[in-house]
Amino acid sequence: MAKRGKRYEEISQKVDKTKIYTPEEALEVVFDTKSAKFVETVELAVKLGVDPRHADQQVRGTVILPHGTGKNVRVLAITSGENIQKALDAGADYAGDDEYIAKIGQGWFEFDIVIATPDMMPKLGRLGRVLGTKGLMPNPKSGTVTTDIAKTVEEFKKGKVAFKVDKLGSIHLPLGKVNFTKEAIEENFKTALKQIINLKPAAAKGQYLRTVAISLTMGPGIKIDPLLAGTFVTK
Repeated sequence: MAKRGKRYEEISQKVDKTKIYTPEEALEVVFDTKSAKFVETVELAVKLGVDPRHADQQVRGTVILPHGTGKNVRVLAITSGENIQKALDAGADYAGDDEYIAKIGQGWFEFDIVIATPDMMPKLGRLGRVLGTKGLMPNPKSGTVTTDIAKTVEEFKKGKVAFKVDKLGSIHLPLGKVNFTKEAIEENFKTALKQIINLKPAAAKGQYLRTVAISLTMGPGIKIDPLLAGTFVTK
């Protein structure tokens, strides 16, 4: 195991590793674990009672965080005709068709998310291996393949987040920045976790939320009682 730095060890003293916190307690403590010289991200990690190897236990979706993520997401819209201008007017950083597909093929990746209209997917399919390994391939289930390019671009620029359960049955997503108010982080937390709960597969058996934790980018994880977390989002 890699040796932790002195700063991390000092911050870790503020988190009781033997304790399972209530959501309210965890959302208070996480602000006390600031240590980096940059504005850290508040991150949510959830371990689910699903087996991702089975198609009927996949958990994948999107959520619009009411206060956004605090990050300027660079959006590339792959579309054609009048939709190019619609995407740019909605806030896309880049919009076009063959030109940008060619640039990606040459190794250009100055964007964080790709949104495409259905007519462009056959062309983007040639870049499946390149975009797929980086988690950038547009997909209807993640809301990044759309017939309403303007609305979708606007949603992602305002704080829409796509997520997918990984091979270990976990989901990780940002809840905003540590310079947000506690109320904003709490609202984003409730919204994100409620969406994950709503997407529970019918095939999932037993306890769905196995572990829930929040942390800052450079800080220790703060474990939250998963049963209390489930009821907290409905308050």
